[in-house]
Amino acid sequence: MTGMRKRVTIGFLSIVCLLFFSGMVSFVELGQLSRDTDEILRANERNIALAKEMLDAAHEQNVALVRLSVFGDRSYDSLCRASMSRLEQTLLVAQNEALEKSFLDSLAFATTELRIVTDAYLAGLAAEGPAGADSAAAVRPDSLGGVWYSREYEALYSRLTSAVKSYMTSTQSSLAPRTEQMKKNAYRAVMPVLISLAVMIATVLMLFYFMSIYCVTPVVKMNKALGDYLAFRIPFNVKADCKDEVLELREKIAELINLSKQNKA
Repeated sequence: MTGMRKRVTIGFLSIVCLLFFSGMVSFVELGQLSRDTDEILRANERNIALAKEMLDAAHEQNVALVRLSVFGDRSYDSLCRASMSRLEQTLLVAQNEALEKSFLDSLAFATTELRIVTDAYLAGLAAEGPAGADSAAAVRPDSLGGVWYSREYEALYSRLTSAVKSYMTSTQSSLAPRTEQMKKNAYRAVMPVLISLAVMIATVLMLFYFMSIYCVTPVVKMNKALGDYLAFRIPFNVKADCKDEVLELREKIAELINLSKQNKA
């Protein structure tokens, strides 16, 4: 491969390799950024789903205890126990899946308090006698049940629902550092492209400069000198910085002109 062709080939291959390398780096960084975003969205979605499940269980628990304590309806006994178990099972799932378990401490404590008060109340009902329409109303009159609910249970229920809502929004507190990390990942994904763009512009300008000095300008001068020779018989004398194939071309044109003069002579 001759000199000029070699330089041009190396220049353009360098540009291609640079673009390929920067594209691969950006592709890897963008893939990591996409995975981080999906992970945050999935964690937030799962967090909301578990919080909704706990709120539903707590609401059912509250309705069941209202029916038990205020209205004396013993048929809600099983619903109360099932709702409490559902709440605890959902909390256990959240504790197993959570990366940061400190947000669940207050929720676990509120659930334990609610379990203790609920078990004590249900044990008291069981000790008072079998379920029945007359016995239920006689065992716990509306006034006493309402007082128990407002004094002992209602505050615990409010504390539990507040803890569940705090857990629901707990992922928001971890978004700040993760968002900052995502910004850095995005910067790392874009930076290779910017560097490659700057280097590519510099390389193209260098190629343009060298091709203009060593190729375009000499060819233009040779074309003009050859035209002047053919039209006005002005001696072919190109003063340009010629190298490689362009220098060979100038010498061959000059040799061809000399040969033409000899044949005419």
